[in-house]
Amino acid sequence: MPRAAVCHRFAEPLSVEQVTLDAPGRDEVRIRVTACAICHSDVAYASGAWGGTLPAVYGHEACGVVVEAGAGGPPAGTRVVVCLVRSCGGCARCTEGTPALCESRFRLDDESPIRLADGARAVQGLRCGAFADEVVVHASQAVAIPDGVPDASACLIACAVMTGMGAAANDAGITPGASVVVIGAGGVGLNVVQGAALAGAGQVIAVDVSAAKLAAAAAFGATGTVDASTADPVERVRGATPGGADAVIVTAGAAAAVGQGLACLRRGGTLVCVGMPPNGQPAQFDAGALAHDGKRIVGSKLGSSRPAADIPRLAALYLDGRLRLDELVTATYPLERINDAIEAVRRGEAIRNVIVL
Repeated sequence: MPRAAVCHRFAEPLSVEQVTLDAPGRDEVRIRVTACAICHSDVAYASGAWGGTLPAVYGHEACGVVVEAGAGGPPAGTRVVVCLVRSCGGCARCTEGTPALCESRFRLDDESPIRLADGARAVQGLRCGAFADEVVVHASQAVAIPDGVPDASACLIACAVMTGMGAAANDAGITPGASVVVIGAGGVGLNVVQGAALAGAGQVIAVDVSAAKLAAAAAFGATGTVDASTADPVERVRGATPGGADAVIVTAGAAAAVGQGLACLRRGGTLVCVGMPPNGQPAQFDAGALAHDGKRIVGSKLGSSRPAADIPRLAALYLDGRLRLDELVTATYPLERINDAIEAVRRGEAIRNVIVL
């Protein structure tokens, strides 16, 4: 029987319990998890930021080995990255190349495959439930990856890397020489930084309140940093980029960062919203000024990535020495110490802590 870290109430820490897992359906796969990183989205969801039902198993930034596959999945023995995107391949959103916005509903959306010892179902958090030894997911969520990428690094591609790199490459319209501001230098933000650098941006300015994260941003390719706890980011950015930045990418999960990002933009610039604030936090800005200055606000779900194509591409960049993954891993923990790993993330002490099984 597989183990899973089960969250029963938002006010309580996660605990390890015995669970059973349904067999995969025709278009599903069962995967033995080898590593799962702790994303801020897992922590926020478990804390009730976006509502939800308990008990639940979270964890969505994972990699592992296929144990059992239905007709549509990669065969047993395949090493895969497991991501939260389920896509049908045939709806309007999928055919236009945005599988992260797939409009279809899947069997696993209606019934979680996770059963607790008392027979009750536990919610499959963020469509994965990967704080566990095994997961059952739709075949579209499992993408093959080469053996040369270590488990603790490979799992990061599933969310932080794909989201950050995708936001820079697909949503921000970065051109060589462009000026780019990244608000929030956590796991996703650092990948926006290196994505902007790979796109040839002339300036990449990282904004955060953590000196350690700003130092990491500089190592990942930022040409400048702003400590928002001691300086006005808008003033600093507009002083460094006459007229404002060409693109601002907000990875911080705070609604106030949207207005701040718009103020950092030049006329005609693009603001990309990646971070998800808790429910009920409206952003405030002058709508007339938005139109007058021709600024654009773009929402970015998983960096508008296409996992089937982007996961192998990102793995290849890593193997070529052009993409930093190992440096994103702060520490590794066994599943039994998941509470310690999560608390370090809550305190802002980690870029990514990874549960290794």
